[in-house]
Amino acid sequence: MTPVRNVDAELVLLAMIEYPHYDRAVIVTGDGDFNCLVEYLMRQNKLLRLMVPDQRNYSSLLGRLHAPMVFMNGLRGKLERK
Repeated sequence: MTPVRNVDAELVLLAMIEYPHYDRAVIVTGDGDFNCLVEYLMRQNKLLRLMVPDQRNYSSLLGRLHAPMVFMNGLRGKLERK
C-alpha cells in the first residue's frame, strides 16, 4: 500500500529548506493552503510572482494578500507553439 502524502505540507517545507538558496520564488497555485507561504515570502521580499492557473477559480485568501499575480488563463497565446 502506498503511504498517503501531504503534498501541500511538503511543498511548504521544501520551500523553506531551500530558502537560503534562491533569490526570489515563483509560486504556481490557486490554493489557499499556500497563503501562509506566500505571505511570508512577500514579507521577506522573496516572492517574485504568484502564478494562478485560473483567474475565475482561486482562493480568496490569496486575493486578500495583494501579491503580484499573473493569471495563466491569458498565457496560452503567448506560450503556445504555432
